[in-house]
Amino acid sequence: MAEQIYRVNMTNLTTSTEPVPDKWMGLGGRGLTSTIVADEVVPTCHPLGSKNKLVVAPGLLSGTVAANSGRLSVGAKSPLTGTIKEANAGGTAAQMLAKLGCKALIIEGLPKNDIWYTLQISKDGVTIQEEKELIGKGNFAVVAGIGKRTSAKHGVMTIGPAGEMKMLSANISIKDPDSHLRSSGRGGLGAVMGSKKVKCIIIEPTDAKVEIVDQEKFKEANRTFTKALVDNPISQALGTYGTNVLVNIINESGALPTKNFTGGQFDGHEEISGETMHDIIVEREGKPRHNCHKGCVIQCSQIYNDKDKKYKTSGFEYESIWAMGADCCVDNLDHIAEADHLMDDIGIDSIETSVAMGVAMEGGLLAFGDGEGICRILREDVGKGTPLGRIIGCGAGSVGRAFGVTRVPVVKNQAIPAYDPRAIKGMGITYATSTQGADHTMGYTIATNILGVGGSVDPLSQEGQVELSRNLQIATAAIDSTGMCLFIAFAALDDATCLPALVDMINARFGADLTAEDVTNLGISILKTERAFNEAAGFTSKDDRLPEFFYEEPIAPHNVVWDIPDEELDKFWNF
Repeated sequence: MAEQIYRVNMTNLTTSTEPVPDKWMGLGGRGLTSTIVADEVVPTCHPLGSKNKLVVAPGLLSGTVAANSGRLSVGAKSPLTGTIKEANAGGTAAQMLAKLGCKALIIEGLPKNDIWYTLQISKDGVTIQEEKELIGKGNFAVVAGIGKRTSAKHGVMTIGPAGEMKMLSANISIKDPDSHLRSSGRGGLGAVMGSKKVKCIIIEPTDAKVEIVDQEKFKEANRTFTKALVDNPISQALGTYGTNVLVNIINESGALPTKNFTGGQFDGHEEISGETMHDIIVEREGKPRHNCHKGCVIQCSQIYNDKDKKYKTSGFEYESIWAMGADCCVDNLDHIAEADHLMDDIGIDSIETSVAMGVAMEGGLLAFGDGEGICRILREDVGKGTPLGRIIGCGAGSVGRAFGVTRVPVVKNQAIPAYDPRAIKGMGITYATSTQGADHTMGYTIATNILGVGGSVDPLSQEGQVELSRNLQIATAAIDSTGMCLFIAFAALDDATCLPALVDMINARFGADLTAEDVTNLGISILKTERAFNEAAGFTSKDDRLPEFFYEEPIAPHNVVWDIPDEELDKFWNF
């Protein structure tokens, strides 16, 4: 099936299918969303206005049987940061869109009337239907309702009440293989979808297959690639304990931000650790291993049940557990799981919202450690859109301004996640220089700073951090374009067979002749495209800075501050 661009104009309620322009032909995922946003969105536009566009794109290998290739990219100008944004998630949507021949879905314009709509995508294109039944519903009810209306096999992308209310931390949720949720979480793209009055996107299942030019070469490369992933010790640890295996590791390193970034170690770390979570999951007959999308061989997701052995949450990630746990000083996993469930249903980023709660605790709204109070505020304020709920729902920066708090851990107004930059300098470089605000996934230096993957760079030293972050940001941009999970990077950094096999799969898929250098150049091109958009939007190198308290307040136990000179940060873009 020939790939096409699916375009939806919400102003005149029309849809069209278009041939893929030559410039976009060799792109997918983040590479395609960022290119389309850069080509078609006015950088200075209001993110919730008519000139912004929401772009959805599967990766270059989405829809194939390639291991771990089920990630979907969603892009727009971010209402939270004002920068270009790509948010990445698993679920079933990427593979389904690719099989329908949808190279990208572009949603533009704003409706003239106060009416909500549902988009339905099939092999014939997109249809727009007025939606009444699901408005105001949480994400779990939307997925269940669409399942009854269509079938359990249909794909769903949805916003919750936070997106409808255009909260700046609102996310876009994607149905996973078990009809639970995965989130395109960061940057407030759910608010962009809400501004266009699109409650959900329904994707029709199909038996069509993605065309692969050289089937045998593809199968051989995928076998090599899969073996590299399965054999990798980091993959194996993730499969056993999930990403939450990092709690004890990062706590030991002194880089687990605690009590709104006032310390680097949390006394209750064992109670919220991956090892403890694993034992609770097994005891309550949940699933310690679970796919967030079909074909994942790492299986770092899980299903966490409550005390009555009923489903509570899934995809219970380290960054979310850290944010509601150590940062808010909550040492009860059930309270954190309840909060995670509520945020999934409301449709709001669990990192941004949890860090906002930590700032609010410093401002005196709640006592640190009050997990029940957090859940109450999520239910009664954020979920219902009270004035307090809207302040929290617009992120950590919003809370800091409202409560007069000066220790607000954000870069470009996006909350810093999970790793204190004073104790892991490489992550500080990534947070400062990322084109999309503070985001650990943009250049995950934990691999080399802490886990010793791809070499070793002392996390407390100034030496080598800019180069490390730059190389990983380039690689990540390329990985995000393939539809691959970021966690393939652990094998790619340490197994000489992994990256060549990935390149071989791309070549076999398209009949191309790319090299590893071409993949690197793709990553460089994406970063430069995103940087140029931000510069046109008014951002400068002065925005590539951490908050001043990191420079002034030493963090225990190492008693270190952020000490990378500004001139070193500015060298990041010298490539």
